[in-house]
Amino acid sequence: MKEKVKTNEFQKIIDDRSFILSCYEDMLKRINEHETLKLLQLNNFSEEEIKKLAVSDEKKIQTLGIYFQLINLVEENAATQYRRQLENQEDVSAIRGSWGETLKIWKNQGLSEDQMVNIISKVNVMPVLTAHPTEAKRVSIVELHRELYLLLVQKENTSLAKTEQYAIREKIINLLERWWRTGEIYLEKPDITSERDNIVYYLSHMFPVVVEKSDQQLKNSWVAMGFDLEKLSLPEQFPQYNFGSWVGGDRDGHPFVTPSITQDTLLIHRKKALEIIHAKLVTLASRLTLSAISNPVPYVLTEAVNKLAKALGLAGEHALKRNPYEPWRQYISLLVIKLEHTIAQNDSDSNSYYRSSKFLQDDLKFIRNVLIENGAKGIAADLVFPVERAVQCFGFHLAKLDIRQNSTFYEKAVAQILSKSGFEKYDFDKWDEKSRVEFLTKELKNPAPISDITISYGNEADNVLDCFRVLRQHINLFGTDGIGSLIVSMTRSLSDLLVVYLLMRETQLLNTNLRVTPLFETIPDLESGDTILEAFLNHPVTISRNKLVSNTQEVMLGYSDSNKDGGTLASKWNLYKAEERLSKVGEKYNVTVFFFHGRGGTISRGGGKYHRFLESMPQNTVNGQIKLTIQGESIAQQFGNPLTATYNLNMLTSGVARQTMPAPANLKTEKYPAEILDEVTEASLKYYKMMIEDPDFIHFFSTVTSIDVLENSKIGSRPARRTGQRTLNDLRAIPWVFSWNLSRFTLTGWYGVGQALKELKTEKPSKFNELKQFIEKWPFLKFLFIQIETNLILANSDLMKRYAAMEPDTSIRKKLLDMILKDFEEGIATIEELLGEPVEVRRLGQIDNLKRREKELQVLHELHIKYLKEWREIKDTNSVDGDKLLTRLLSIINSLSGGLKNTG
Repeated sequence: MKEKVKTNEFQKIIDDRSFILSCYEDMLKRINEHETLKLLQLNNFSEEEIKKLAVSDEKKIQTLGIYFQLINLVEENAATQYRRQLENQEDVSAIRGSWGETLKIWKNQGLSEDQMVNIISKVNVMPVLTAHPTEAKRVSIVELHRELYLLLVQKENTSLAKTEQYAIREKIINLLERWWRTGEIYLEKPDITSERDNIVYYLSHMFPVVVEKSDQQLKNSWVAMGFDLEKLSLPEQFPQYNFGSWVGGDRDGHPFVTPSITQDTLLIHRKKALEIIHAKLVTLASRLTLSAISNPVPYVLTEAVNKLAKALGLAGEHALKRNPYEPWRQYISLLVIKLEHTIAQNDSDSNSYYRSSKFLQDDLKFIRNVLIENGAKGIAADLVFPVERAVQCFGFHLAKLDIRQNSTFYEKAVAQILSKSGFEKYDFDKWDEKSRVEFLTKELKNPAPISDITISYGNEADNVLDCFRVLRQHINLFGTDGIGSLIVSMTRSLSDLLVVYLLMRETQLLNTNLRVTPLFETIPDLESGDTILEAFLNHPVTISRNKLVSNTQEVMLGYSDSNKDGGTLASKWNLYKAEERLSKVGEKYNVTVFFFHGRGGTISRGGGKYHRFLESMPQNTVNGQIKLTIQGESIAQQFGNPLTATYNLNMLTSGVARQTMPAPANLKTEKYPAEILDEVTEASLKYYKMMIEDPDFIHFFSTVTSIDVLENSKIGSRPARRTGQRTLNDLRAIPWVFSWNLSRFTLTGWYGVGQALKELKTEKPSKFNELKQFIEKWPFLKFLFIQIETNLILANSDLMKRYAAMEPDTSIRKKLLDMILKDFEEGIATIEELLGEPVEVRRLGQIDNLKRREKELQVLHELHIKYLKEWREIKDTNSVDGDKLLTRLLSIINSLSGGLKNTG
């Protein structure tokens, strides 16, 4: 049955692709772009004929850019319809990673409904949205995509008359013309405020809808399994969603994130959250129209209405007069007024406004219980439940704003404070680790600060102190709900975390529940992370703060920098082992460690299907809670429309629930071949280092990729390099991955693995065979090699050679290209052998998908190479022509990103 449904999905993609391209062609005809039409029919032309098409390069870029995005929309819609059809023709458990599948697994394992609800209610999921320099689309284009997707969904309605179908087609054609005439990319580099506006749009417009749809899908799956809906009906029984953001709080290497930006962001988040809750309460008041004439009014409700009206004074009196025979409605109307006082912030009487969202939750729970106790359970579930969930998930803060800064920046800040506070003899930034820890531990015993708000200590110190004072001020007014963690990038020692404690003491933050979170990014840091964490958990200040943070410790893991540092295999295997070790440290100190996964959109940076990602986690490391970044173009791809967004959120939440369930006591523990993977990893790291440490590598990388374009791009407010130095260490991991993928090397996702596996197979065949035997038994191993293979499929050896031809030194070109191609070929062959079947059989969908795009991609790659050469000849002249070429290159990059789908 699944095969039949899958066939239907492929056919639907073909049909919908034909429909949308016919709309595109009609639009181009109407605006007299007849020659441009040929770009949508490249399969009819030879390579020579394609080169001779009388279409300007600008129109080639634009036409193909829109073409790829249309195809992406078609595929997204087909995937949604496929899931629906699969559910209809089989059952809710047929969709991989879904709630239906999870509930069926639990049922087969003998879990009771009460046990299931207990697990579900403890799940806490926190997606954190970040802006990164791989998303070039303007907000207006993102909006346009949503509009088009809705029209495609409308077209699915089989009951529409021909005239209605025609009207939808005309709307699509008109929308495509608007798209054609709208600039695709930023002509000016976006600032923090425009990035923040985009993130806030998703948080305030998309996620409230998605939470409702996710809850409904969980309910539907529960009922479809034959379970008692009474047992899963209350808001507190559902998964807890929190949402986060880095835009306005992430200041690591970002000079434009000032304390005032952070302050404004926290207030904007609060304003949007209150608007969402206010709108939902007003709607609830308009619908909760139960009459006192035909329904008995509970005494507790009458008492609550009178008490609340009295606290609200004249406004409360007016509210009662509006609906005299509808006490349920009166009660909600009074809550609306109380919330309006909260929004206005101009009421001194604490009973007439909400000090926090918790008190509103209590009021909503009260009316829910009144309704249930009086037999109106259905009305409570239909009308009150969604409002309760919105308050529960978004509060008065919308999203938690994480504050991230680099450990070196904090170190400089403390050195500056000490040097101007009578500690001149203390040259803190030159001390060894032992001296730092001893000094900080001793100093933290003293509650009195050493800094003075009237003194300027230096750029780093002033920035940090002002930022922390903004946090303190916000907490004084509104509490800590809107503030996430204090994340320390490049945590390499205990003192990197203790300096944050010192700065918190200086700004009266040590007695709050703000977390200090280490971020382990490079492979050496991942290897030593458990030692650092143990010292941190064992420190007196951490012990004294344990109750404030509920005996939990957040640890962030960096997928991008570890990849840049040691290649994909070393990165992923070291992340896996680090999670195991860090979790054990938590167990030792009776502290629950939960992970913040700094994943990117690409496989190189930890991307991939959520359910497979979670299944590959080490046992007992999820702990019911997960936090992870959603970056750049991944936000639009995963959460750009409600149906896809609901699917992704459900995959994430059900996956966490499944990993949280304790393993059965009688389950046989499989001993995985970790030592063999250690050997392969060590060998892959050797080959990877051999490449990146080659003295000619940086020159080769700078020549054969468009990294210099990304450094000059207008597709993100953050600089591509942390300090501006032209070294691999200083380069951010995102443009590192992005640039290699645009040149179709994609080597950040596979280099070193092929030669390492070949070495194992040749020298130790029995170990290679043992690895092969465990592919189906060890989810991490299978996920790892499928991800690496995916990047090998996306790579293109012919295009590698075309880009490599830009390297003028033939000896450098031959040396490095030979290394790359050798590993590429070995990787394809050895992974295919490990996985047991030819790649053409196992990955038919992905290969077909790429084949359908390859001719169009080829055109863009040729233009990419052409304009890279032209721009580099004049880029240092600061000429108008140079700016024009740069804009054209950014258009090409944007179009290539759409065609390849996973580039950043």
